[in-house]
Amino acid sequence: METALRALSDPGRRRILTLVRDEEHSAGEIAAEFTVSWPAVSQHLRVLKEAGLVTERREGTRRLYRARPEGLDDVRAFLDEFWDDKLKRLKREVERG
Repeated sequence: METALRALSDPGRRRILTLVRDEEHSAGEIAAEFTVSWPAVSQHLRVLKEAGLVTERREGTRRLYRARPEGLDDVRAFLDEFWDDKLKRLKREVERG
């Protein structure tokens, strides 16, 4: 979970995840969306891949990336604990009157 949270801490990496959330994109297509250097985008992709948040598929010389929603499962479970607690407290307050 720590690796995923570190990966998500950067706005550029969050933007990449948004780009590849619904469809696969090549590294070049992703880089075209940014004003930073290609090595910077490549590093972001490496961090996301190592955190298990994206998959990389090779097609010839191209590298294609897509989000791995299951890579966020631990983070989501952790955050859901807080949400569940708040809902339980709200339910108790509503039931009290």
